[in-house]
Amino acid sequence: MELTDVWFVAIAVLWLGYFVLEGFDFGVGMLLPVVARNDAERHAMIETIGPVWDGNEVWLITAGAATFAAFPEWYASLFSAFYLPLLVILVALIVRGVAFEYRGKRDSPTWRRRWDAGIVAGSFVPALLWGVAFANIVRGLRLDSRHEYVGTVGDLLNPYALFGGLTTLALFATHGAVFLALKSAGEISRRAVAVAVRTGVVAAVLAVVFLAWTQLQGGSPATVVLAVLAVVAFASSLVAVGRGRQGWAFLLSAVAIGLTVISLFTVLYPDVLPSTINPAYSLTARNAAATPKTLGLMTWVAVIFLPLVLLYQGWTYWVFRHRIGVG
Repeated sequence: MELTDVWFVAIAVLWLGYFVLEGFDFGVGMLLPVVARNDAERHAMIETIGPVWDGNEVWLITAGAATFAAFPEWYASLFSAFYLPLLVILVALIVRGVAFEYRGKRDSPTWRRRWDAGIVAGSFVPALLWGVAFANIVRGLRLDSRHEYVGTVGDLLNPYALFGGLTTLALFATHGAVFLALKSAGEISRRAVAVAVRTGVVAAVLAVVFLAWTQLQGGSPATVVLAVLAVVAFASSLVAVGRGRQGWAFLLSAVAIGLTVISLFTVLYPDVLPSTINPAYSLTARNAAATPKTLGLMTWVAVIFLPLVLLYQGWTYWVFRHRIGVG
């Protein structure tokens, strides 16, 4: 395996970690007005992700930085094509982060309601637009011979991409509900179970259609197996949460999202950004990569520091592992 392949896999793993971890953050944020009945319950819901949400976003920053360093051509074409959607995502994440910090700064119901709305919107928008973005990456963009995007924002809002956005939206909502069922106590946990089952049925249908659509566009036997395993894991998660096995439910939900991400990156490879104008104009893991010296240096840095980061984040989750209730 060449270093270009190693870093393609590494970037896929970073996005996998981001969607699994930040996915339940988004889900909890979106479900704030659905599960909670009063301010105390909304505060308890926010506390379930309070110690970890900002750490989860490190995966996104690292994925972007790794793409910039390992595949500069991919980074340039991707960020120019998705300039407006990424700007909207960035603004939503900023609003969400500020809302988490400022919500409790004043003892005013109106003040807290407004920041709660920021948390809901700041969770909903990225959950939708990340699905739109990744569906477009798998489908391909209008890249010319210089690997420059010559399409419009309207081209990004094609049926497949919009369906991908709805799929991630439903998956993250369900993932967040399962996390709430595991991490909260009392009425919040019981309501979260009911929400997880209801949203999970919708998410399962959307995921089956989206994954099948993806396979028809460029799947292989390996990606079909991955997609089927993802659907089975997600269905098993819904069964587990309905039976009160929240730990298994959350693990299986995470596995389902992880397998979905792996399936999409496997469909994409060896391209990193296909061209819908001419396949010869596509960016691949080879022609988009940095120099071998750069990739080699990055590999050593990752080998040294990545285990330390994983140990620290794992320790954080262990320290804040207890259930949280209104009390």
